[in-house]
Amino acid sequence: MLQLNKIHHIAIICSNYDISKRFYTEILGFKIISEVYRKERDSYKLDLSLNGTYCIELFSFPNPPQRVSQPEACGLRHLAFEVDAVEFTRDFLISNNISCEIIRTDEFTNKRFFFISDPDNLPIEFYEKE
Repeated sequence: MLQLNKIHHIAIICSNYDISKRFYTEILGFKIISEVYRKERDSYKLDLSLNGTYCIELFSFPNPPQRVSQPEACGLRHLAFEVDAVEFTRDFLISNNISCEIIRTDEFTNKRFFFISDPDNLPIEFYEKE
């Protein structure tokens, strides 16, 4: 059987680089590891870390196609982050003009969670710490 160590990173393509960069760094709190403009592709590549661990590549490309998100579509369903305090997280996001779904409870784990969308409607889940 194949031996995988961990998820290395998640790549996200955005439609507006400045808006998405602000969202992931200033709102969600990711730290910039490196930022490169690739002239031949008219594209930015932004490497982001969470708590010192590299985890997101944020790309910009000219005129990327729209993402199919609603209703449920094949492919990546959502990105989920563990949080200590679900209510605090939701209140913080709302105070930063981020629209949040209501807090729900997972029927199997009894942990609470809620969803938002990033600037390109990628669903993001915030899940109560195990």
